[in-house]
Amino acid sequence: MPSIRLLLLLALLTLTVAGCSTAGRVAAKPLYRDPIYDGAADPVLVWNPHVKKWWMLYTDRRANAPGQTGVTWVHGTPIGIAESADGGAHWKFLGMAQFDLPESYGGTNVTEWAPDIIRAPDGTWQMFLTLVPGIFEDWQHPRSIVQLTSTDLVHWNHPRPLALASDRVIDPSILRLPDGSWRLWYNDERTGKSIHYADSPDLQHWTDKGLAFKSRGEGPKAFRWHGTYWVIIDEWKGLGVFRSPDGLLWGKQAENLLATPGTGPDDRDIGRHCDVVVSGDRAFLFYFTHPGLHGDGDEHDHRRSSIQVTELHEANGWLTCDRNQPTLISLRPPK
Repeated sequence: MPSIRLLLLLALLTLTVAGCSTAGRVAAKPLYRDPIYDGAADPVLVWNPHVKKWWMLYTDRRANAPGQTGVTWVHGTPIGIAESADGGAHWKFLGMAQFDLPESYGGTNVTEWAPDIIRAPDGTWQMFLTLVPGIFEDWQHPRSIVQLTSTDLVHWNHPRPLALASDRVIDPSILRLPDGSWRLWYNDERTGKSIHYADSPDLQHWTDKGLAFKSRGEGPKAFRWHGTYWVIIDEWKGLGVFRSPDGLLWGKQAENLLATPGTGPDDRDIGRHCDVVVSGDRAFLFYFTHPGLHGDGDEHDHRRSSIQVTELHEANGWLTCDRNQPTLISLRPPK
């Protein structure tokens, strides 16, 4: 007859195996490369209840397009869509998002950057998107943040430009607050690329509130996790982390995330413009890299970008991650 000690060990082993099996599948590395332009960047993830799968929308930089001068390859970019049927571990390309935009936004030359998406109380999806009215060789041109509506996550209509801090605003990030109102963080390039915010009680009327915190960076990603507000920004030397008890007063983490290049395939670069998905008690950081930027490859290799994922952990009130460890992922549908 087995001893009590042996029974306890068997029970512990069963619990351990069960815990591992529910942690998810090992995420692909790189997680995703775009098959059209090979320039997947600025990802945002959203659950699609119509197909019961996770979708990822992203800026599709034209890395492999020939004859590009200056930064024209980062302009004229569409928004790509990829899909995961296994909780975020593997992704396949679906197509491009479709936008109903007036000619004043650039017509066929419109530049679409860095979407963020939320599900509104009326069941529609609301996208907040940076638009640049044309294809340009430098960065010195107007940009605006526009709110659009969709019922299927593919076709986006009724564009409404938001009245924000200046004519050079990019990279929106939207979050619902506990009182039911909404807050939008974004980058204002006219104030040294600092992070500003705007509030809305109903997703219809927006009031710009000015500076959120003065730290040079872009691509803010706001989320709530473990009872704390977080904003992660791309500082071009890894990802800066800010935390707040109330979404108004912010403190900065001493060390950036992903500031040291990784060792895995297409991960030997700093981490750039991210999304964060909170799934149950876990949180996952989706970011992009320029894996060929520092190598001896051709122009396409220098420009191409890949999406990666790593799990976030909280230690002593701040965030950590280990990009070099396999990421077990199983994203849950939101409630």
